[in-house]
Amino acid sequence: MSRMGGWPLVRLGLALLGLNALLTFANLWPGIGVVPQLRVSVELALLVIVLALCVRFARGPSPRSAGVLAVIVSFGVLWRYADVTSRALLGRPVNLYWDGQHVWQLLRMAGAEQAWFALGGGVMAAVLLIGLLFLLLRTLISWTAQGLHHSPVQSALPLAALLLVLAWCIAPRLGFPVHQVFAEPVSGSVAKQVRAMARSMSPERLDASLPASPAFDRDLSVLGGSDVVVLFLEAYGAITLDDPHIRASLAPAREVLARAISRSDRSVVSARVVSPTFGGASWLAHAALLSGLDTREPDVYAGLLRSRRSSLVSHFSAHGYRTVAWVPGIQRPWPEGRFWGFDRYGELDTLGYRGPGFGYWQVPDQAAMALLERDELSAAARHGSPAPRFVMFPTVSTHAPFAPLAPLVSDWAALAAGTAYTPAEREAALAVPQDWTQPTPQYIAAFRYTLGWLAGFIAERADPDLVLIVIGDHQPIGAVTGPGAPWDVPVHVISRNTELLARLRGEGFVNGLQPPDRPLAPLQALTPLLLRVFGEPLHTGVDVPG
Repeated sequence: MSRMGGWPLVRLGLALLGLNALLTFANLWPGIGVVPQLRVSVELALLVIVLALCVRFARGPSPRSAGVLAVIVSFGVLWRYADVTSRALLGRPVNLYWDGQHVWQLLRMAGAEQAWFALGGGVMAAVLLIGLLFLLLRTLISWTAQGLHHSPVQSALPLAALLLVLAWCIAPRLGFPVHQVFAEPVSGSVAKQVRAMARSMSPERLDASLPASPAFDRDLSVLGGSDVVVLFLEAYGAITLDDPHIRASLAPAREVLARAISRSDRSVVSARVVSPTFGGASWLAHAALLSGLDTREPDVYAGLLRSRRSSLVSHFSAHGYRTVAWVPGIQRPWPEGRFWGFDRYGELDTLGYRGPGFGYWQVPDQAAMALLERDELSAAARHGSPAPRFVMFPTVSTHAPFAPLAPLVSDWAALAAGTAYTPAEREAALAVPQDWTQPTPQYIAAFRYTLGWLAGFIAERADPDLVLIVIGDHQPIGAVTGPGAPWDVPVHVISRNTELLARLRGEGFVNGLQPPDRPLAPLQALTPLLLRVFGEPLHTGVDVPG
């Protein structure tokens, strides 16, 4: 042990400040950058204790041990970056099990209609930065270990670290707001994800985690054999109603939709509900409505897919409906989708779209609706299959980054035939730059497009008796909503069935396209609500799958 001079003391201070900054940074909202945060890392305190033990009993960590510690801390830094960035852009923590399965799809989306060479260059740059991060952390850890050889640091610094760890453990029990001093530990987030992954990979745990399903014990008599289309509008969040700028920007398009509903002799009632997801993972919202289960936890969703639970799909099928999943966003094998048992799956390769592709998602929503109307909802489609339809249609054109955007088309027949868009229109759409960090203008433009084609469909193409349920799957990414936004989404039911609309009003819906400010219920509570308004309790031996 030796006394410490000026330069080693400076190096030790720089090392501790650098390590703390790398383990406590926050997101520089609304982008992908980071900003230092005035917080203390309890994991740095633990690292100091480990290094002090190495110095005391092994005269310091070996170069190999320092490298191992640098790898562990590098993982922690990268995990923290992924977590704070996910919270900022998607509005939710990173999820190891589910997000890891979709990394390749995100890379494909980023490379769609762009230079894959540039994307590859970005990946190489990221690898280089990770390597530099490792070298930096190994240096900082070595400086810290060297500083611990000197008196009085060898005694004072580990004692201070131990006191910080004890304070972090005890402070919450005393009611002290620990988050005001300490950053959220990376290790806690990792442990939570590991536990969630273990549950997701265990069939026994998955089954035990499933809540009770609603009772599918009602008939569909109030519908009177009408087609029912559940239109999940991608990223249609309450921000379109709550943010003054977005609300004002969409007001003309919303008024056009309201007039189309009124002139078609229909009415609309609305509410807002709380989605189980935010900024992405749309399938959790779809599953919540179809099953009536709370799918906020992904392992519940995974358990549902391995179960034999009833759903709106099986319920409508048992009552003579032809069930259709119209999912143009599905571009790869989707074996989990077969759980629902739809009679038809209209995926990208089976929709019959012959027009030009618009970016990663390829099929514009208006064209997908034109194909759905032609193949399933039109009078001509009834000749081959006269049964009423139950359709789930998740849209894609309002998916982040909300570009490229196809133009609105008045000729619906041309949309179905694939001849509606000119090469110049496609090139103009693809030329619009995508901006993940300042996407609000493109989000607004995408929803003007959505409200426009929806108004056109209702006014010109929809069957008079169609029951149209329009619902948001989740709020848009956090770069649009801002931090701390609620998980609320609007839901509208558009119909000329006066009894159905009256029943919905009795359940808390209100007239018009403007829902109340407070959510009616969680999204999964819509399932038993819809069952109640669609019909009466079953008193016969109708076989409803269980």
